[in-house]
Amino acid sequence: MTETIEMLAGEDDAGKRLDKYLVEWSELSRSRLKALILSGNVAEDGVPVIKPTAKVKAEAEYIITIPAPIAAEPEPEDIALDILFEDDHLIVVNKPSGMTVHPAVGNWTGTLVNALLFHCRDSLSGIGGVTRPGIVHRIDKDTSGILVVAKDDKTHQGLSAQFADHSAERTYICFTRGAPLPREGRIETRIARHPNDRKKMAVVKEVPAYIIERFGPQEESTKGKHAITNYKFLLGYGQQKGGSIGSPLVSKVECRLETGRTHQIRVHLAHINCTLLGDQTYGKTGAFKTANSVSELKLKSALETFKRQALHARSLGFVHPITQEALQFESPMPADMLALEAALSKL
Repeated sequence: MTETIEMLAGEDDAGKRLDKYLVEWSELSRSRLKALILSGNVAEDGVPVIKPTAKVKAEAEYIITIPAPIAAEPEPEDIALDILFEDDHLIVVNKPSGMTVHPAVGNWTGTLVNALLFHCRDSLSGIGGVTRPGIVHRIDKDTSGILVVAKDDKTHQGLSAQFADHSAERTYICFTRGAPLPREGRIETRIARHPNDRKKMAVVKEVPAYIIERFGPQEESTKGKHAITNYKFLLGYGQQKGGSIGSPLVSKVECRLETGRTHQIRVHLAHINCTLLGDQTYGKTGAFKTANSVSELKLKSALETFKRQALHARSLGFVHPITQEALQFESPMPADMLALEAALSKL
């Protein structure tokens, strides 16, 4: 149920910072009030105020609207699932791009978890908690491809162990700007939250071995989590203007994960200057907007209709924790990436 709190400012309140003034009489925390202000839930004489630093006006009426709390547990939703395999212990699904794996801020409904709760009823592992039942691993909202979900705790523990010891096989297909050098290799770094942008991840600055040997582990050498991506160049499209022969404008690249860190492939490929096409977080947002060659103009046109990072979880292999059967699943590229590939083939 939505709640409202009302207050009439007095003469001695004039000029105070809005967020500080609201804290004085609302009994809400300053951080909570800041979020409510920024989301348009605080009004001054009926008009939303969206600046926490706004000055209070004498005799103005301030109303705080507190939205009804989100249900603690996600609700089952009748959302179609592309199921590749299912038994009493686990389910393997092909997730479309645009679907978030589990409920979170900004995506409380329409998630894979909501769909699984409807499809599986009460048969999902509880290890992930009420918001992530059965979830063993994740892929980003705008990444398509294969996921395995556990229906019982023993299966969940068995699958988690395989992801932890890197025995689960995961390969991805993506399209990148330029081409990796060398054409096949291994990227091994530590990944942590970006120091200046909490929505991004970043490769931790490497500390030279001789520094660690001489002075011991440095703070930077222990930040973040160990991450390994193996990549292989598959095909090139177009020619970079002014580049040497064999310098493609775009590449099709296969990535095989040994670890599964947040945004790992996107961060690692950006680290070697091969950002994913369509990646608004790690890519160069101005890339190809000032196209000045025939190939770049064609690529710019193709990307105008492609609204996500060009990344697809193509295959997944693991040993069934209960039956001990080796399972391998493949997912062809979805329609939007096939259309992008067709456009790239004309470069």
